This record gives sequence, C-alpha cells and structure tokens, in this order.
Amino acid sequence: MRRAVFPGSFDPITLGHVDIIKRALPLFDEIIIAIGVNAEKKYMFNLADRKRFISEAFSGNSKVSVQDYTGLTADFCKEKEAEFIVRGVRNTNDFTYEQTIAQANAKVNGVDSVFLVSSPEFSHISSSIVRDIARNGGNYSSIVPTSVTK
Repeated sequence: MRRAVFPGSFDPITLGHVDIIKRALPLFDEIIIAIGVNAEKKYMFNLADRKRFISEAFSGNSKVSVQDYTGLTADFCKEKEAEFIVRGVRNTNDFTYEQTIAQANAKVNGVDSVFLVSSPEFSHISSSIVRDIARNGGNYSSIVPTSVTK
C-alpha cells in the first residue's frame, strides 16, 4: 500500500490545499492529512475546528483521513508507515524551502517527498492570506472550502 502524509497547520485549509490533495489522490492508496500541533504557535482556528474543516471537505472519500501530531513529520510518517510526504509548491521560494527539508527527510529518515506544483488559479492562496483577510473583516469564502465559512 502506498501511503502518504500531507502535513501542515491548515490554519485554515484553503482551496490550494484541497487542489493538491485531490491531485495527489490518484498517486496513493491513502493520504493522511496531518495537522501539526506546535504548543508555541498561536493559531486562529482551534484544532477541533481545523480537523472538522478538513473532514467535511473530504467527507465520503475513504482514501483520506485526518490526524494530528506533534514532533517531527518524518517520525509521524514512520509511525503511520507512510513512505511519502506530499507537498504543494506555489513558487520558487516554496520549492527552495521544501527541497532542503525533503533532502534531510530522505537522508536521515528514508521518507521521500513528492512535490506537486500549485494549479495557477490557486497559486496566490495561503493560509496566512486567509487569516489576514479574516482578521480585517474581509470575505475569504472564495479561497477556502465551504466547511471553513459555515
């Protein structure tokens, strides 16, 4: 079985994330959407809400599960017997950042990374932008799944 982990804080999940996950589904038998929890980080949406947003966005898809974890992503992959990490890249800055982490994960932990380039219509979207719009009372419904705006 080819199992992959798609890690992130998903604060909140965006249509860019959804696009990457949907495009990764044909490549793997199972994708674990892994919400990383960092006690030092201040989140806009609590963990229960982030899990619900993702679960609702992928309800009915048996190939997708949602779990949270602390610590290293590669350790979580080993625990879940996932051989791959899926990452979306929007631009060269994302690629440069992700490349270094991917090389370390492959060398030290034996977990390979699969990069999917963002679809052009989603390349401008990030969770940071969503949070900024939300903090300032703007309408972000066009860049997140409907589960986030309920």
